[in-house]
Amino acid sequence: MSVLRNGARVSAGLFRHSLHRSIRAPSRGPVARSFKTHAPKITAPFAFAFDIDGVLLHESRPIPGATETLRHLQAHQVPFILLTNGGGKHESERVADLSDKLKVSLSVDNFVQSHTPFQQLVGDLHDRNILVTGSNAEKIRTIAEQYGFKNVITPADILLNYPSIWPFEPLMESVYASIARPLPKGDLKIDGIFVFNDPRDWALDIQIIVDLLLSENGVLGTYSSNNGRSDLPDRGWQSDGQPPLFFSNPDLFWSAAYHQPRFGQGAFQGALRGVWSEVTGGSELNCRTIGKPYTYTYEYAERVLNSHRLALLGQDASSDVLPLQRVYMVGDNPESDIRGANEYNSSDGALWKSILVRTGVWNPARGDPTHTPDWIADNVSDAVNYALKQESWKAF
Repeated sequence: MSVLRNGARVSAGLFRHSLHRSIRAPSRGPVARSFKTHAPKITAPFAFAFDIDGVLLHESRPIPGATETLRHLQAHQVPFILLTNGGGKHESERVADLSDKLKVSLSVDNFVQSHTPFQQLVGDLHDRNILVTGSNAEKIRTIAEQYGFKNVITPADILLNYPSIWPFEPLMESVYASIARPLPKGDLKIDGIFVFNDPRDWALDIQIIVDLLLSENGVLGTYSSNNGRSDLPDRGWQSDGQPPLFFSNPDLFWSAAYHQPRFGQGAFQGALRGVWSEVTGGSELNCRTIGKPYTYTYEYAERVLNSHRLALLGQDASSDVLPLQRVYMVGDNPESDIRGANEYNSSDGALWKSILVRTGVWNPARGDPTHTPDWIADNVSDAVNYALKQESWKAF
């Protein structure tokens, strides 16, 4: 079945500068396994970008046809990238886990998750204090340190050192005590706040983040004299050296084992925005969100895809290889996958086309997709067969 498409201040600047100054593909690891064929090698002028949850996997189980689809593309030297708003594990750990679940040899060279572009901010913040949170803050701390951040602080660290900051029977003894670290001596100054993936303890995280956004120069426990001043832009909120706030994706829902979509990081953002609006009398939260559908993530992903494509062909950037002309984004979420592909304008001239699958977040029973794809497919193998036919390549 076919459906044709018709027809913040500080934080934003910091991210944009870092992304365009140093964006590049990850260091090359083992290239994904290729399969020998008797046909001569043909450079495909197209490639694929696959979401993971709801497209390739439901929880830890492959969606029927996913493994065979990826193996077919590898065997015929058709490049693809895994582009997900998921996160919470280091790229190398996640790729190893996906390779095992999908029974396909994958590589970090063609994998981008929601917080992968955070690596581009290390140069500005590598030796400063940053606050990180997510589904497992201690694991997130380890990921941030592997990225190159040296002074990584979690909400548990703050709760351990300032128990009265959250006086509502916190999970200090049962959860946080074993992972909390002592804070640096003196006043605690935070220079960046990073939400790596979906937080679990929303109340504690929101309290600490709001405290920092109300602070003077990011020093925990202070209160800026600019807050609420009518003579300042936006009544002075977030205008006194408070730390920039970064989210790794905006997904309100994601596809999990339950038969209905579950709240994602976007729901946490909505809660934080609501609290911030109440605290400030209606001020908009100044933050920077990356991940799909935003341009920053698609620019990063396309660079990784092009680098992986050259490596797959045994070429380098100076080689005379037919440029990538089309990328088929296969996803299950109209708000992130489809919107992102529809709106992205590649500076390299590649046309991104969107394919929505029925195996994940979107359900026709809830109405038409909020962003219209170029095609609606039953599953990932149907999506790839459609694209191959469009490219006059033999389907499988």
